Amino acid sequence: MDRRLTLYILIGMVLGVMIGQALYTQVDPALVKDQIVPWLKLLSDIFLNLIKMLVAPLVLSTIVVGIAHMGDSTALGRIGFRAIAWFITASLVSIGLGLIMVNLFQPGIGAPIPDAAAAAKAVGEVKELKATEFILSVFPKNAIEAMAANNILQILVFSLFAGVALSAIGEKGAALVRGADALAEMMLQITGYVMRYAPIAVFAAIAKVVAVSGLAILGTYVELLLEFYISLILLWAILLTIGAIFLRQRIWSLIRYIRQPIMIAFSTASSEAALPKMFEQLDRFGVPRRISGFILPLGYSFNLDGSMMYMSFATIFIAQAYGIDLSISTQIMILLTLMISSKGIAAVPRASLVVITGTLAMFGLPVEGVAIILAIDQFLDMGRTATNVVGNAVATSVITKWEGMLEVEEPEFVEHPHAPAHTVAAGRAGLELDASNFEDETKK
Repeated sequence: MDRRLTLYILIGMVLGVMIGQALYTQVDPALVKDQIVPWLKLLSDIFLNLIKMLVAPLVLSTIVVGIAHMGDSTALGRIGFRAIAWFITASLVSIGLGLIMVNLFQPGIGAPIPDAAAAAKAVGEVKELKATEFILSVFPKNAIEAMAANNILQILVFSLFAGVALSAIGEKGAALVRGADALAEMMLQITGYVMRYAPIAVFAAIAKVVAVSGLAILGTYVELLLEFYISLILLWAILLTIGAIFLRQRIWSLIRYIRQPIMIAFSTASSEAALPKMFEQLDRFGVPRRISGFILPLGYSFNLDGSMMYMSFATIFIAQAYGIDLSISTQIMILLTLMISSKGIAAVPRASLVVITGTLAMFGLPVEGVAIILAIDQFLDMGRTATNVVGNAVATSVITKWEGMLEVEEPEFVEHPHAPAHTVAAGRAGLELDASNFEDETKK
């Protein structure tokens, strides 16, 4: 089923491009916009809504269970410190590489500048970025409200408190821990059901974009798209090479396991859409849930490598389009501003554009320049979202290996892709038991 799902998603993407282009070229644009696109949007939105339904309870339960089972607060602090150190380093690499590549390629020179009034209307109101507001927004005033809004960062904070508290009260909290464990298993089982709908959602999401804009628009921005994707490929190479230093040959297994989350993220341009499947695939790769449950939600707020490269790339691209020459020191200041302001943006739609507009305003650059890339932002978003998935998969796997907690991969006999984690764990335990029995027999 697992391999067939990958094939079906690929088929959905190809059909989406073909049907979308046919609609764009053969059907009246007004009819497409008013009658067809809403139905395509409905098909993709159903999938995204179902995924969002899973995110809050899945993140809450996995973090609570992970911390409660970890038991050692020192280990939690050490893992958290290593994760944050990795995220900061990866952020600097991503943003720095974006600045280097955009200065090397200079795609903004000669880019079409839209009418100022129309551009300002397209961008909308630009709100000032305030560090105090961001810091306050990290801490939930209502845990239920945070879950209702799918605010991953706030859910993470509440879950940390809940997990540490359950670990502290010991046996009294055992029932709640078992309940959270059962909740996580139920969410992953539901993920299996929802994923069967993924190829239809992928088809609809791609078809909707192409039907509205057509593939011809890619020709207008071919230089920007090509150079941005070359930069993303280079970032993938860096991240996977660093991962290979720690994981050795298992980096190839990791790539194989995360191909479905990558495809889902790419086709839907939604990091959230890939999160439940990421948990499941990292389970199979050998990452204990107590590690992935802590690091993945943290990464979704602080380790958006693709988004950060895009923000640095797009900011300098706009400056180039308007003929504004920025000094190296100013570019470094922009880098640091993006580094801080990009944290915690995962739950905000088109969040990268929000951060870019705020940064442009802060440095006196033309905010209306964002309208230059609005037409192809969906195509750019697909690449940066897939990169976010790769960055978080590598980070979680490397930190697990760093801690010496990376387990053996899922045994071959567990064929069902949505087998509960306890079944996989039982299989692994069985293999380990057989190995130990074999060693005892040979000693005799």
